[in-house]
Parts: sequence; C-alpha cells; structure tokens
Amino acid sequence: MYKSDVEAADAFLEKFNILKAEISKKIIGQEDVIDQVLISIFSKGHALLVGVPGLAKTLMINTISECMGLSFNRIQFTPDLMPSDIIGAEILDENRSFKFLKGPVFANIVLADEINRTPPKTQAALLEAMQERSVTVSGKNYQLDNPFFVLATQNPIEQEGTYPLPEAQLDRFMFNILVQYPTFEQELSIINETTGSDLKSLKKVINAEEILFFQNLVRKAPIAANVVEYAVRLSASTRPKESSAAESVKKYISWGAGPRASQFLVIGAKCHALLNGKYSPDIEDVKAVAKPILRHRIVKNYIAEADGRSIDGIIEGLL
Repeated sequence: MYKSDVEAADAFLEKFNILKAEISKKIIGQEDVIDQVLISIFSKGHALLVGVPGLAKTLMINTISECMGLSFNRIQFTPDLMPSDIIGAEILDENRSFKFLKGPVFANIVLADEINRTPPKTQAALLEAMQERSVTVSGKNYQLDNPFFVLATQNPIEQEGTYPLPEAQLDRFMFNILVQYPTFEQELSIINETTGSDLKSLKKVINAEEILFFQNLVRKAPIAANVVEYAVRLSASTRPKESSAAESVKKYISWGAGPRASQFLVIGAKCHALLNGKYSPDIEDVKAVAKPILRHRIVKNYIAEADGRSIDGIIEGLL
C-alpha cells in the first residue's frame, strides 16, 4: 500500500486530520475527547466515557462510526439486562436444530450505554468479549468482528441503582475519558447548529481494512529504551508499596496501576506521536496520555477523600 513506514505514517496523520474535520461537522468542541477516542481505536483499546447526560457522548461515537464506515450497535444497559442480551443465544429453528442468534456485541463499534446500571454478571459478559475478542456460547467459540472497539459510558452523578465497575474490569479499558461541559461559545454554536432545519450528512473517510493497517503501524513505531523505562517507572510510582513511590502516593493511594497500564502508556504514546507528526514517541507523548490511562487504575484512600485530593491532581504531581 505504501512504499515505506515513514510514508504510511504521513498518510496516517493526513487521514486522521481529514477524519477529525469530518467529525467536527456534527460534534462542536470536545477536541481532547475525540482525540482520545481515536487514539484508543488506533491502539486497539477500549474507552470509558464519564460525563453527565446531554454532552453528546452517544452522538459522538455514532458520528465516529459513520465516518469510519464501521458497523455500530448500541446496548442500553439496564438492571434486568441478561448476558444473552449482549452476546446472543442459541435458539431452536424450524428444523428443530439449534442455531446461534448473534447479539449486538457482533459489531465493529459497540456502545455500552450506562454500563454501571447493569449487574456484574452482565458486565462480565461484555468484558470477556473485550479481552478475548470472542464469545463462548454452549461450548462453542465465536470470533467477533475486526476491528472491535467497545465504548462504554458512565454517569458520574447518579449513584442510586448502579453497580460500580470492579477495578479488575475497569482495567480492561485503555482510557477513562472525562467529558466536560462545552464553553459558552461552543454551546452557542451547538444550539445554532442543532435547532435549525439544516441536517449535515457525513462522508466515509476510512474503512476497516485501513484501520487494521494503521493499528499495526502504531505498534511498529520505534521507541527509545528510556521512554519505555519512563512509562514503567510512572506506572510503578503509583503503587504505594513500591520503594520508588512518592510520599503523596504512600499517603493517599491504597492501590496503584498494574503492568497493563505500562503497556497502554507505551502504545498510547506511539499513537500520540504519529498523530502529532513524530515517527517515534518521547517522554512528552507518555505524559500526554497518562491521565486517561491511569485515573481509573488508581484507588485513593479515606485520607485523600478527607483532604479533598483528586486522582488527577495526584497524577499531575507524579508527572
């Protein structure tokens, strides 16, 4: 397809900019959120979006899937949702033989809306699919579509009737992305764009084959040994029992990030570098992806709560 990896990297950056321009036809603002969602897609990761209702989380992921020409399914998580409602089930057909009916998880992009509203048994069914990229029903293994990407949303304010995701399950997500309110000017633009009769149509910018190619290209990006060491040291510094842990970590953190965080820091830094016109990541690229990768892998203790310390503030101190 391309003569060299350098040419492919240049094409990747060009394609990314075209993709962002197309997405911005429907999504106003939220630049950082779009960047982080796209980095997780091209890094073969999954993302958890945390934000109050009405911030266009669902519209954003629908728009991204449309611009990428990928199949898209939305699962509305409710307390009565069963694992078979996600992965599918075997049914008896007209010939009285069992037939597997695929569930909504068989799509390129799966939106798990309000994932913390469903019991752990149902959450686990989706998380197995995320980790293995396959599902097992009645002893038979079914491969999921490729590329496969789960985007889950979580409402941070409503705690009644929710089942918080356990740390081991949160660890499956590459990014924990905070979706903030738009600025006054952005909100004015949103209202003007969405309350008129003009409906914008989107073009397909990239296909599944190209996405898979660029996912492999990201992993091939060379990285210096000192940058890998920095990523591993950063992960290790969040663990309060490590000798290298900072005083703030020993005081405020009860549990730190595991090796998966180090893996994601390296892959995320590679993707961030390529999307900023660099062929190899440096320490600044690791820092750029550190907060969304670490914030859901660190558990603060009651002293941090009492002192009003935030996870992002603690990570900022480590950086």
